[in-house]
Amino acid sequence: MDEANNKATGLREVLQWLEGRGLQPFDFQRRTWEHILAGRSGLVNAPTGCGKTYAVFLGAVARFIEAHPDDWRSRTGSGLLLLWVTPLRALAKDIARAMEEVVTGMGLPWRVGIRNGDTTTAERQRQRRNMPEVLVITPESLHLLLAQKGHAETLSGVMTVAVDEWHELIGSKRGVQVELAVSRIVGLSSDTPPSVWGVSATIGNLQEAMDVLLSPIITSTNNRRREGPVIVRSDLDKRVEVECIFPDEIERYPWAGHLGIRLADKVVPIVEGSRTTLVFINTRGMSETWYQTLLDVQPDWAGAIALHHGSIEQELRLWVEDALHQGTLKAVVCTSSLDLGVDFRPVETVVQVGSPKGVGRFLQRAGRSGHAPGEVSRLHFLPTHSLELVEAAALKQAIKEGLIESRDPLELCFDVLAQYLCTLAVSDGFVPAEILPEVRSTHCFREMTDSEWASVLNFLLQGGTALQQYDEYRKVEMVDGRCRITDRRIAMRHRMHIGTIVSDAMLRVRFLTGGQVGVIEEWFISRLVPGDVFTLAGRKLEFVMIRDMTVLVRKSNAKKSIVPSWMGGRMSLTANLGHMLRRKLEEAGIGSEEPELAALAPLMRLQRELSHIPSRDELLIEHIETRDGFHLFVHTFEGRLVNEAMAAILAWRISRIRPITFSFAMNDYSFELLSDQPIPVDDANVYELFSSEGLTDDIQRSVNATEMAKRKFRDIAVIGGLIFQGMPGQEKKARHLQSSASLLFQVFSEYEPGNLLLRQAYREVFDHQMEEARLRGMLERIARGRIVITFPERLTPFSFPVKVDSMRENLSSEKLEDRVRRMQEQLER
Repeated sequence: MDEANNKATGLREVLQWLEGRGLQPFDFQRRTWEHILAGRSGLVNAPTGCGKTYAVFLGAVARFIEAHPDDWRSRTGSGLLLLWVTPLRALAKDIARAMEEVVTGMGLPWRVGIRNGDTTTAERQRQRRNMPEVLVITPESLHLLLAQKGHAETLSGVMTVAVDEWHELIGSKRGVQVELAVSRIVGLSSDTPPSVWGVSATIGNLQEAMDVLLSPIITSTNNRRREGPVIVRSDLDKRVEVECIFPDEIERYPWAGHLGIRLADKVVPIVEGSRTTLVFINTRGMSETWYQTLLDVQPDWAGAIALHHGSIEQELRLWVEDALHQGTLKAVVCTSSLDLGVDFRPVETVVQVGSPKGVGRFLQRAGRSGHAPGEVSRLHFLPTHSLELVEAAALKQAIKEGLIESRDPLELCFDVLAQYLCTLAVSDGFVPAEILPEVRSTHCFREMTDSEWASVLNFLLQGGTALQQYDEYRKVEMVDGRCRITDRRIAMRHRMHIGTIVSDAMLRVRFLTGGQVGVIEEWFISRLVPGDVFTLAGRKLEFVMIRDMTVLVRKSNAKKSIVPSWMGGRMSLTANLGHMLRRKLEEAGIGSEEPELAALAPLMRLQRELSHIPSRDELLIEHIETRDGFHLFVHTFEGRLVNEAMAAILAWRISRIRPITFSFAMNDYSFELLSDQPIPVDDANVYELFSSEGLTDDIQRSVNATEMAKRKFRDIAVIGGLIFQGMPGQEKKARHLQSSASLLFQVFSEYEPGNLLLRQAYREVFDHQMEEARLRGMLERIARGRIVITFPERLTPFSFPVKVDSMRENLSSEKLEDRVRRMQEQLER
């Protein structure tokens, strides 16, 4: 009876606070609170802006009141009670602000802390001396917490763990970090495991997503007598309105990238008609171009619009985020840096420039507008070339049918495990026999064999078979039965490089006169000479020199500048969007009244006259001869990564018929093989060439799998601690990192071919870079359908975009545009 009264007290206090603000809880929030009060774990799934944060946070508050019904208002110094894991630093401030509003309003004696890469050393030391009751933290900072001496005492009292935006973390190594951290926190709980909750937008495999996060809870001995975890779905229907921005004239020969900028003037009335607009661009380089273009089109917007992406200096990013909260900006041009659940209430409209490449990402960005229950999310889709209008129709249909992508979890990431075990060895050490059940309780390592575990330990203690002669690779020592890192230098190096995000070396950009601008990748700067002008953070900057890993610049008034490109800037079309795209393409070929498809009628008519429009079950291949040579265009509509892999495999298979060399080009829709002699692909051999039989062997033969694995191994070696990236301000150059990794790769290949990290590099190439499973699925689909081979007399609307892409590497953007214009004029004659 007392327990029931206590639960009622917790809920009553929460409800009273909400009523005092004129709010009523949604049904899914009430259900979540009841599950948390019962000590259950689960996953909350609700549309963006409908109160997922309150569903878990207020449940944790009610549980605390239930545990201390008589003195909850005066109970201070409780230690860490709630860990809130968030993937983005930009989210932390927003979440903490919402939590502090509750804490203050209810009179809770809680402090809310933030722990991420932006947290000052002084604040971290304060937290260490006196841990707040609530800590909003990133996966990397959570592992830094595990690296502290006495972390077991700090974390043993945690009652609730919430993992925000879990759909963004699952399927990544950061997600594996979260899995391992959850396994440790659950393992530290003596009697009752904490209540662990995922907070997620809709994805195709929601049940699996929950099972992955809660695997340690599900397998926990302490939890077997409790009820299993639960998915709490919201019954709220979030309306999403998608409008397409149409060009005045549809180009019958489209090409990627140029159309969007030409439509910049059509964005002006959208921005003017809304309180605040977010303009999403897929790459940081193009976001810089768009920001400048909007200012050129509308000069009086200076000071009223801003730019936000991950390479801009933190101080400026935070200023932009605060200005968005306050509603003082008309528009922000941004990348995925503002993708996730930041609550910017003044945002009324979102503009998506170019394909978002996936249905889930499209919905996520749409949800940045109307970020409140009952409000409509409005998104304008602006195509960067004509054929993206088909994608707009595909996205609208996919949203209507709820066709959201799945996020497949990773398995056996030994580099992350090696880093995690070093983290524990840096703190209080670990006993292998005691930590193994925890590690195996995670989804990622549940299939790990005893011999693989022994190999990981041998790698840490002895450097593995190949490196056991070198002391620097023996990081961990066995001291009184515990694995520890006792060398202070190794421990410091490890703490500095905890994390799984490995990018090319980043250099700080600073004015000669002082003042930070942002960061830029080393590979881009290495191509510049003093006097070159480039754009960063919306400013035109003249490159002066590099000194001590810092790029020194001065302001420039030059009219033209180089827009930086970042190595990670090219996303690939998802399988779901590709499937819907092929459906819509078929409808466009038949004739459709949908505005986006109807607008493409002239382009489709020309494609049909010159070649063919494939149905959803057909593969179209076009043989075209030009003065450049003999072209084979294959239109899969399966995404860039699949096309890249298939181009290499097809070239390999054709070369077995006849000695022949090719150059490749590809985009999300098609790929091109170009040769100086006719390409022997016809009805007699085409089904054999596109067979899934022997696919794995052909992948290994067709692409330089060893070279690709070597590049992948560099990241694995950094994460696994084999390569030290350098002290802050003295980072190793990317080429030095790669040469170190190449040497280790060669040593393992020759002397320890069964090395776990080496095997992992090859597995990652096949699973993620080559997308072998999706490639196999495409070939099986082609085998069930029909292959259509045509011989157009000139380039077609479908082949033209990939032909233009093949010319990009050799021409500047201005020369490319001139060349494309001449080609279009010739083709239209």
